Amino acid sequence: MGNAMIYAGIAIGVAAMAGIMVYAHDNQANYLRDDAVLAPAAEQGAFASETGMVQLNKEQWHEDPFGDRAAEVRAAYQSSG
Repeated sequence: MGNAMIYAGIAIGVAAMAGIMVYAHDNQANYLRDDAVLAPAAEQGAFASETGMVQLNKEQWHEDPFGDRAAEVRAAYQSSG
């Protein structure tokens, strides 16, 4: 009986969280203004703040700093197998 109550509580909690997420998504979509525009980083891929302290490039977050090493390891693995 105790385990069933725990499982039921988990199921109810998961369902409640899913409902909250669906409601929040739909509610946020209602508040998107018609005159909303994309941020400069979304349009151009780069963004510099007015103060000059921040320089962001959204593409840098998708680069793999270990890509060359991974290619070497992959080539060595495939040639040995």
